[in-house]
Amino acid sequence: MNRIGRITLAVAGALTLGLASVTHAQVVMRNSVSIAQNSHQGNGIDVLSQEVEKGTKGRIIIKNFFSGSLGGERESIESVQLGTQELTGTSTGPIPNFVPAVKILDIPFLFRDKAHARAVLDGPIGQALLKEFDSKGFKALAWSENGVRHMTNNKRPINLPDDLKGLKMRTMENPVHVAAYKGFGIITTPMAFPEVFTALQQGVVDGQENPLSVIMAAKFEQVQKYMTLTAHVYSPALLLMNKASFDKLSPADQKVFLDAAKLAAAATRARVDKDDASGVADLRAKGMNIIENFDKAAFVAKLAPVFTQFEKEFGKDKIDAIRNYK
Repeated sequence: MNRIGRITLAVAGALTLGLASVTHAQVVMRNSVSIAQNSHQGNGIDVLSQEVEKGTKGRIIIKNFFSGSLGGERESIESVQLGTQELTGTSTGPIPNFVPAVKILDIPFLFRDKAHARAVLDGPIGQALLKEFDSKGFKALAWSENGVRHMTNNKRPINLPDDLKGLKMRTMENPVHVAAYKGFGIITTPMAFPEVFTALQQGVVDGQENPLSVIMAAKFEQVQKYMTLTAHVYSPALLLMNKASFDKLSPADQKVFLDAAKLAAAATRARVDKDDASGVADLRAKGMNIIENFDKAAFVAKLAPVFTQFEKEFGKDKIDAIRNYK
């Protein structure tokens, strides 16, 4: 073979290798949660990344970031909406600022228990709400879970609604939560989650409210004396993806992401159940004063004016549809 022939073969070989490398180029995406890796949400996004890598045979890798290292929930949601970050796992706390229809889920004492809430989210009501995200720049892959929220503080045990009056409480950046907690006489202080531990430690706020899974993962027992198992709000969570990034995937890869999100949500719920089963004993052993029995009827009655406001805002029929769902 002459020199020109050898050069031609070499160029052709290089082009073939180049095309092969483009065909099999690895795509790296970013995902984040605001709490620690060893938590229910951390567990969930770890499962998501493992399942996506497996389902795409390593063509798509998701790099996970924990403990708010890419910003709090609101910042991460904004980044996903803008496309500067592909994915995030988040509570519904800041979601109403982006998708207002989701606000209804944050009404206090709306759900009977976790089983009821999960049935609503997995059923037609919840699935219809997921579609609301499409026009806002998101693909909502699945409902996940944050858990049932309880109140902690450093001032006094909470047995009755009036015990909350005057407490400075960190709340999520959520208008439904803020309205309800003001109904209790709480001095509400919306704050991004990564700032909460220091705010409690320094006395900027007296207390906060979160599920047991979050309280344990954040080690709030180090900076909070009292907890009452108020179970006042069921807190959903979401696995969100930038809509344009999702739309660029092949139908097969889209299915991989959706299936992976279902497994991730199931893993998150399982971890919440585990933490709920062990959390009270664990936190009590670490020194928290925990009130397990409280007058729920008194708390519900205290919010009667706020519930009337919510019925006007959301429609009593829609609230009742959730409350009565079986």
